[in-house]
Amino acid sequence: MPAPTARAPTAQAAPEQVPLPIPDEIEELESAALVPLQEAEGSSPIKAYNGIEDVDMTAGGNTTDLEGRPSFPSVADSTSSSAQARRLEKRKIPIPPHRMSPLKREWPQIYPPLIEHLKLQVRMNPARKLVELRTSKTTPDGVNALQKGEDFVRACAMGFEVADAIALLRMDDLYTETFEIKDVKTLQGDHLGRAIGRIAGQDGKTKLAIENASRTRVVLADSKIHILGRFKNIHMAREAIVDLILGKQPSKVYGNLQRISKRMKESF
Repeated sequence: MPAPTARAPTAQAAPEQVPLPIPDEIEELESAALVPLQEAEGSSPIKAYNGIEDVDMTAGGNTTDLEGRPSFPSVADSTSSSAQARRLEKRKIPIPPHRMSPLKREWPQIYPPLIEHLKLQVRMNPARKLVELRTSKTTPDGVNALQKGEDFVRACAMGFEVADAIALLRMDDLYTETFEIKDVKTLQGDHLGRAIGRIAGQDGKTKLAIENASRTRVVLADSKIHILGRFKNIHMAREAIVDLILGKQPSKVYGNLQRISKRMKESF
């Protein structure tokens, strides 16, 4: 039995039910959201849909078709325009002071292949002792042609004959390698002179035999040795020259060269 002082429970009111929107009302709400918003009088209306402004798809050269889909320019047109706007590249090749006179003497035979074969622009700068190369609009392959021209000029500056250096322009598997006698063995005074004499031989016969056996071209520039040829042939010539620097007898070096060259011919 409840206490006499307890309050009687009061009946709570039931929550009111919110009526769901009718489909016709939903369509009216959606159509109202698409109405363009008006600014002040005299200003142009701003088209908006759910607070997001329309984007002009015609900006940047893009257009839209009849169905409103954006259309972009073809990739071929953009590539051709970028190729036309390709900037010109240039190289500056330093020439040693003692090679400037021979280069001036052979210049009439050096620049025609660069202009006719590679379509490069070339000039000699005697004041700064440089040979400058630059691509042009008619250069077929800018970077490769520029690199070939640089290798050709450097080979001529090293002391190779122009007829031998031109092979760098026509063949892709030819390289030049440079090393010094001190890289093999530290020699000074008469010992250095005797090593250079062993490499050259009497009247240059030893150097000529190495060139014929390895099918390379060798230039002796004081204590520096430059070799022009294919990778395997350069390795063969370098091994023979290293043996001569270390004091090996020339007859043994000839025998090794003949065996290696014979083996290479059989492999081909």
